[in-house]
Amino acid sequence: MKSLAAALAAVALLAACGGGGSSSQPAGSIKVTLTEFKFDPSTITAPSGKVVFYLVNAGTTSHDLIIRDSSNNRIDGSELISAGDTFVFTVNSIPAGTYTYFCDQTGHEAQGMKGTLTIS
Repeated sequence: MKSLAAALAAVALLAACGGGGSSSQPAGSIKVTLTEFKFDPSTITAPSGKVVFYLVNAGTTSHDLIIRDSSNNRIDGSELISAGDTFVFTVNSIPAGTYTYFCDQTGHEAQGMKGTLTIS
């Protein structure tokens, strides 16, 4: 009986971990909430170099955050984040400029799920 209780406790702990996300926002990171079909905030300013995003999927479907430059070249992108999960997404080096961030799931950007990232 004790082994069953221990096994159930282990399953509960693993379930609480979610899909590899972090339950708390890392110091110095930029929190971005993803829902249908928007990012909050929709405008972000950050210094050049390493940028850390704390992504919170508060929606009911999976989302991601992809960054592209003014020539539509993909700079970097997060993993697909399941509904209810969080994810720490780090861009190790991003030069000064203006970028678009968007969700590349089918139809999401067209429905308004995009924003502007300014790196100074």
